[in-house]
Amino acid sequence: MEQELTFDTLKLHPDLLKGIHDLGFIRPTPIQAQAIPHILSGRDVIGCAQTGTGKTAAFVLPILHRLLSVKNRGYVRALFVAPTRELAVQSMDQLKALSRYVHLKGAAIFGGVPMEPQIKALSQGVDIISATPGRLLDHIYSGRIDFVDLEVFVLDEVDRMLDMGFLPDIKKILALLPPKRQNLVFSATMPSEILALVHEILHDPVMVEIGQRSAPAVGIRHAVYPVARHLKSELLAELLRGQGMTSVLVFTRTKHYASRLAETLERKGFRVSVLHGDRSQSQRMRALDQFRRGKNQVMVATDIAARGIDIEDISHVINFDIPNSPLDYIHRIGRTARAEATGDAFTLLAPDEESMVGDIEKALSKTLPRVTLPNFDYSRGGGGGRSDGHHRPDGHRRGGRPGGGGGGRPGGGGRHGSGHPRRHH
Repeated sequence: MEQELTFDTLKLHPDLLKGIHDLGFIRPTPIQAQAIPHILSGRDVIGCAQTGTGKTAAFVLPILHRLLSVKNRGYVRALFVAPTRELAVQSMDQLKALSRYVHLKGAAIFGGVPMEPQIKALSQGVDIISATPGRLLDHIYSGRIDFVDLEVFVLDEVDRMLDMGFLPDIKKILALLPPKRQNLVFSATMPSEILALVHEILHDPVMVEIGQRSAPAVGIRHAVYPVARHLKSELLAELLRGQGMTSVLVFTRTKHYASRLAETLERKGFRVSVLHGDRSQSQRMRALDQFRRGKNQVMVATDIAARGIDIEDISHVINFDIPNSPLDYIHRIGRTARAEATGDAFTLLAPDEESMVGDIEKALSKTLPRVTLPNFDYSRGGGGGRSDGHHRPDGHRRGGRPGGGGGGRPGGGGRHGSGHPRRHH
């Protein structure tokens, strides 16, 4: 009979296993089970897995195991580079949680906050750095980081890194690293330009792939709500009052819309966090903390700001604006149905966005069901102003104010209460 795979059977250091057991983890996730043995053996690894599959621990655990074999010499021995502050902090938080019985020091390095605490941490010596590219280069060029002892280099969420224009910074960082090192690259998708980059960096890599490339997480129920643009915020509020809407991530296309929509929902009595690139680091941390702890029911966010969020039990993802591409849709809805859970992905569809949903349906090879909410009045006029903060459908295309129908069946007014929508197939 085949032995059941547990963290104990992966032959990790006993002090790491104590920390893992304290956290209540018994069996590794698929990405951990496949990647950890290769990383422990010293191989370069390409990991292709959606966020939420446990990939952070898949590289943190074997790196901690490796670094335990030699005492700290005061120089950086492992470097994680990630596209967003949240992801850099997430990796460091996981490292600290898993290394509670291990005397290894780590520091998160990212922009948007004062340099002094980071300078102090670096001056005291760290084994591991988790960083965003820009702030990392600032410290390197100021002579505060020396990679003479670097053993492991990790590029996390490399697809988003390229989307955000970090390729020149990545190449600058690579030029400063010692050539003899272990390289680990993780990405939710592996388009050809990323494969070309990683094959420049990696030596004889092992590919570890969990699930289909560019495929949405399993367990997600999709629904599209056709509605006139000026009624989107009213329909969103009605959906948020439904049953089971406990932890809802709402996406808008721009920072301005995110702020305006959050204000609109707060006026309607909802507790809302907002996350976008113009928020200070302290504001972002507070917003994430309040949403994570359930103090706020709703998080309104932009795509880039939400990348790297690691929050369990998001019940719904709602696309207030249609994303710019099918890949962005897949990234967005991947925030729900994490770690084999189920979740709902709703999209509010204005008439002028129909072709964008068509592109998403082609990418998914499925038709998304159109849904109307019982007792919601889809026929009301636009009035004198907008409640959702929208003046154009996006930053590039002109869009006049649609009429009242929006493709939905007019209801009779009032509140639906039950939370059960009517589906059209």
